[in-house]
Amino acid sequence: MRGLSAIIARDVSLAFRAGGGAAQTVIFYALVILIFVLGVGPDPAVLSRVAAPVLWTAALLASLLSLDRMFQSDFEDGSLEMLVQRTPTPGLLVLAKALAHWLTTAGPLLLATPLLAIIAGIEPAAVPPLMLSLLVGTPALSLTGAIGAALTFPLRRANVLMTILIGPLFAPTVIFGVAAATPGADAAPMLFLGAATLSTVVIAPLAGGAAIRFNLQ
Repeated sequence: MRGLSAIIARDVSLAFRAGGGAAQTVIFYALVILIFVLGVGPDPAVLSRVAAPVLWTAALLASLLSLDRMFQSDFEDGSLEMLVQRTPTPGLLVLAKALAHWLTTAGPLLLATPLLAIIAGIEPAAVPPLMLSLLVGTPALSLTGAIGAALTFPLRRANVLMTILIGPLFAPTVIFGVAAATPGADAAPMLFLGAATLSTVVIAPLAGGAAIRFNLQ
């Protein structure tokens, strides 16, 4: 477990260094939301109706930015094989990498969301449900993305291929996330969102670990 903590700490440190992906993720997230707001126009009724889908779509797109580097940088410098050998199972390495990705993408996004949500036309009272839906659902984005990253890390510039492979897997999380963030929604969407996240906690280490073993053979 100490080794996994070291992996998480290293990846988080690299992401927040100058030139890391954390700042770029937040800037991209903000730009996507602002472009949607400018495109929709100033009508408050329209903005409030599309704000939750816009923020969830922006969060998904922002999380995709750095997914291709989750395992690729370690593969290129030869350290991935060493990490796999020192980890009890590749599935735990997938979990560690996904957690580091979530901390460096969803963490900054959650901090920026309250202000951006108000800019996007969401009433202040509707911000807490949105924040809760992102908190519950964004781990599934990182875990699902880890599967795609494990499948494609030997390939250079594999972002498009990775998105094609795992894009449909994001759909349940985004659908339930938007439903849970909608003002006045009952508890069912949030429960389904939590179930989707928990299912990725089980599936991602198994699928991602198998993909890593296959690609390193």
